[in-house]
Amino acid sequence: MANTTQTSRGRSQDRAKVAGNQDHEVRYEADKTGKSKGAVKSAVKSAGNSRKAVEKELKH
Repeated sequence: MANTTQTSRGRSQDRAKVAGNQDHEVRYEADKTGKSKGAVKSAVKSAGNSRKAVEKELKH
């Protein structure tokens, strides 16, 4: 069985991205920014999956 333990770096890199196809991540970002889930998905499509880029896109 493979070792599935992540390093702290792996977790940090994961938190730096928004997986637009994962409902819990889209919902979290929508709640955090006060935007709709559709707006978050649209921002991920246009800005990429970087959390900073998505949040910047959502501010406009």
